[in-house]
Formats: sequence, C-alpha cells, structure tokens
Amino acid sequence: MVLKLKVGRKGYIILPKSVREAVGIEEGDEVLVEIKDGIVLKPLRKVDVEVIREKLREHVKKISKIKERKEPVPGELATIGLEEEFE
Repeated sequence: MVLKLKVGRKGYIILPKSVREAVGIEEGDEVLVEIKDGIVLKPLRKVDVEVIREKLREHVKKISKIKERKEPVPGELATIGLEEEFE
C-alpha cells in the first residue's frame, strides 16, 4: 500500500484509519521512527509481562522433561522452540 499524505504546519502527519487498522495502531500507542532511505514507522507492540512469564514457565516444563537424559532422541526438540511462543 502506498499513500500520499500531506505534512501539516507543525510537521504533523495524520495516518488514515485504514492504515491504523491494518497494522493495529490505536490511540495512545507508540511507534518507532526509523530513518533509512526514507522514514519507516513501526508500531511498538504492547507486552504483557505475565503472559511472557507463563510462556517461559511452560517452556521450562517442556525442556525439564528432556534434560534428565544425556542424549536427546532425534527429533524430540523439533517441537520445542521458544521463538514460536512469542509470535
């Protein structure tokens, strides 16, 4: 999606509702401004620390069942990936 927006007198740019909805930006959210070949705006995601702690507890339970053995069984770690927990 490419949009042409006008910069206001004080440097303000209004993001249309369709753009905000497409990327999940709501009133009060923060965005990261990155200067590359142009300007890139990225919404900063709100993080619920309790959700992260619970995901980590679940992950520790999964791997604690495996760590008692000296050698893993081929493929048993394929289903345990911490990255998947936070996507």
